[in-house]
Amino acid sequence: MEGACFFLAFNLLILASSFASAYDPSPLQDFCVAINDTKNGGKFCKDPKLATANDFFFSGLNIPKNTSNSVGSAVTPVNVDQIPGLNTLGISLVRIDYAPYGGLNPPHTHPRGTEILVVLEGALYVGFVTSNPNNRLISKILYPGDVFVFPIGLIHFQQNVGKTKAVAFAGLSSQNPGVITIANAVFGSNPLINPDVLTRTFQLSKKVVKYLQSRF
Repeated sequence: MEGACFFLAFNLLILASSFASAYDPSPLQDFCVAINDTKNGGKFCKDPKLATANDFFFSGLNIPKNTSNSVGSAVTPVNVDQIPGLNTLGISLVRIDYAPYGGLNPPHTHPRGTEILVVLEGALYVGFVTSNPNNRLISKILYPGDVFVFPIGLIHFQQNVGKTKAVAFAGLSSQNPGVITIANAVFGSNPLINPDVLTRTFQLSKKVVKYLQSRF
């Protein structure tokens, strides 16, 4: 049964993501297997005559990841860095494991891709926040087989609200959608943002801001 759910989820994500518009360049040939050399953020193509099945292959999404960390989640990406054959195809995939009792994929955004997520195990509280000025929260509790979409660029999250582990898969409409975790970016930038900026932004004392910066 688990194998059937895995197969169904994978095919659903691939199909759904294939219809999403992406910011990636449109392919001008059957495929463009990426090689390590890059130019302006893009990737050069391998000679198509040298492409092999392994350029389009990844193994291991059936393996749970360790969620013993501060947020209680682990993300396994499958993008152009793992499958060079994804280059220019405008699609990627992730597996997300959540620890019981609150495992969290914290608020973040994907600047280059819309995300469609399907739950395989557990119960997840998910949501995203619309842009200014409304900042409306759109959220829902998801169960196995449920699907939810996070529009490109919007801050979103998932949290396990069950007593057992949770697992989800997500397709994204980019070969490399990027991820910006809000807390890490704001309080853990390199170099650090001047505490005066964050003190006024969040209406916190400088002592609290410096403490938060020390945590990231």
